[in-house]
Amino acid sequence: MAEVKFTTEVVDLPSQGLLYPKESSLSSGKVEVKYMTAREEDILTSVNLIKKGLVIEKLLESLIVDKSVKLDDLLLGDKNAILIASRILAYGKEYEIEVNGQPVTVDLTKLKDKELDENLIINGKNEFEFELPATKRKLTFKLLTQNTEKNITEESEGYAKLGDGINRELSTRLKHQILSVDGDSKKATIDSFVDNEFLSIDSIAFRSYLKDITPDVDMTYTYIDLDGEEKEVVVPMTVTFLWPST
Repeated sequence: MAEVKFTTEVVDLPSQGLLYPKESSLSSGKVEVKYMTAREEDILTSVNLIKKGLVIEKLLESLIVDKSVKLDDLLLGDKNAILIASRILAYGKEYEIEVNGQPVTVDLTKLKDKELDENLIINGKNEFEFELPATKRKLTFKLLTQNTEKNITEESEGYAKLGDGINRELSTRLKHQILSVDGDSKKATIDSFVDNEFLSIDSIAFRSYLKDITPDVDMTYTYIDLDGEEKEVVVPMTVTFLWPST
């Protein structure tokens, strides 16, 4: 029986592959994905996978052609780019959303990548520097991968079971993202800094800087409202993003 050749497309990664090891195929800055079939729709409708929160992971594993690519290694912005491209290939570029009661048709092909500034990278790897504006403390930090994001979620859920009503996701995320404080990379130092010394004014500045430099898909979309005025909306990924009505 002849081997079936699926139609594929190549997705450009917002990171341009600059933060992956050279031996990784992700360092090319491109990922080849195949068009979605009924097999992938089975994944999307799997109640078991939905309950476990594994739908996106299993979907992308099925769609990415190079099986040496580990999803856990993907930067979150690169993962978003692959997901959006896969959706366009499967169901087309039009995505219906609602903004203040008004139906809006988003052209997903008009969303632009926010690419990584190569000049910000230090030591040729996923490592960056930032000086806090108020205290002048110096941080090194990394951009999050899917694996780190999963660890943050698991740890945050563990804290939630304490039952004290405190959401520790922000501090947990910072502890996973910061690599060193004033050159000290010990975990105890980083944890103590986040919990006891990281001033809110510095934390806000740091998170704003992170948002600015993180390679991702810019989900901001311009549309015309009912009064004929040009407005902007951050495109949400609702249930219909991967399962549009037929």
